Amino acid sequence: MEPSLRALMILLLPVGLAACDRQSQPKEQANAAISGEALPTSGEAVGEAAGGEATGGHGGDAAFNYRLDRSKAGAPAPDFTFVAPDGSDMSLQDFAGKPLLVNLWATWCAPCVAEMPTLDRVAQTYGPKGLAVLTISQDMQGAKVVTPFFAKHKLPHLKGYADPENRFGFAYATGVLPTTVLYDAQGKEMLRVVGAMDWEGPEAKALIDAAMAS
Repeated sequence: MEPSLRALMILLLPVGLAACDRQSQPKEQANAAISGEALPTSGEAVGEAAGGEATGGHGGDAAFNYRLDRSKAGAPAPDFTFVAPDGSDMSLQDFAGKPLLVNLWATWCAPCVAEMPTLDRVAQTYGPKGLAVLTISQDMQGAKVVTPFFAKHKLPHLKGYADPENRFGFAYATGVLPTTVLYDAQGKEMLRVVGAMDWEGPEAKALIDAAMAS
């Protein structure tokens, strides 16, 4: 990332944090590289110029509020590394030839945690069919907090990947956690979901099916 862009994002950080649930955010993450820790307002639009698509929560569950953004459709998947549960370095290119669902989250982010079980069931259903579901933590403490989280929660079909340097957060630059990006089997972005989605809902199923058909 260009130093000027990184500096700009850091300067804008307090603005993003103003909408956050500060009580759920640990003090040591207060200066995190990505803001986002807040849920977008139901029906919030990204804006026509950005290719945004206004969407909202479904089923009356306030935990699931999101917007769809297709403005980066066709962009290649980033090639930087993240940390696997065994401590090894991985990249999205390790999953070449597969459609990808890349979910950015954090252990202290309530909406992130709320959608995790639905992502686990998506991995259970679609993983055997070829979809790679990657939940990549943006916690700056990395495995120190991610490993205990997965030990505590029953998410047998997900793995605790970590990105403690927030490379993905800077690259996607949505300012919101969770953010999920769908890639087709050629490694091209299809769209991103900014906010928490019920990944077992009909809209999510249509998005996943489109990725599977790529």
